[in-house]
Amino acid sequence: MRWLLVLVGLMLAPAVLAQEGMGGIPGIPAVTVTPGERGEEYSVTLQILAFMTALTFLPAMLMMMTSFTRIIVVFAILRQALGLQSTPSNQILLGLALFLSIFIMKPVFEEANQQGLQPYLAEEMTSIEAVEAASGPFREFMLAQTRESDLGLFMRIADEQYDTPQDVSFWVLMPAFVTSELKTAFQIGFILFIPFLIIDMVVASVLMAMGMMMLSPIIISLPFKIMLFVLVDGWALIMGTLAASYGI
Repeated sequence: MRWLLVLVGLMLAPAVLAQEGMGGIPGIPAVTVTPGERGEEYSVTLQILAFMTALTFLPAMLMMMTSFTRIIVVFAILRQALGLQSTPSNQILLGLALFLSIFIMKPVFEEANQQGLQPYLAEEMTSIEAVEAASGPFREFMLAQTRESDLGLFMRIADEQYDTPQDVSFWVLMPAFVTSELKTAFQIGFILFIPFLIIDMVVASVLMAMGMMMLSPIIISLPFKIMLFVLVDGWALIMGTLAASYGI
């Protein structure tokens, strides 16, 4: 991000120098506010600067406004239940969670594109109006996945009341949505843990009955857990369950 800001500065520097010291050749204005019928419009330079700044919030937006949190938490619990510490690696789990999130969020992205981005590119909306229109599909998605108890909790913390769910502020909706996602992810993880826990208990009981106290049950149970997971086509079941939990 620092290199990008330096690049933008280097691109703007010749224009400023030309305007000040080379005969008054017009340069690119740093800040220009143009009043219009639908509100104020900012110059292209300021819009680019705002866009570059907004990119730094992209990871937080990915976690706070999409299905990414639920998916990555379930994958992490699954790896722990299998007894595998670093297989699959964190990079593989993150990539898998990212592309599965894109698959689940595709209808939301398409609706936001039609309602916000395309009218803005066609100059039918201002930038502020486009952001508000594009946030509508995300708001509906988040409201559909948020529990009323979690939403009520953050409304009480913020000391705010709303007549309808559509009036809820994003600052209240986002933490409530993430809290609900974590609850759902841990519920799915609990169900995933049960069959592998039973295998661990059976193996530990057999080893104890045979007098093999010094042999770790995890070493013996790990192949059986992997075999069970493969036989039931575990990856397909988990991904299908995660997608179905969002109504897909």
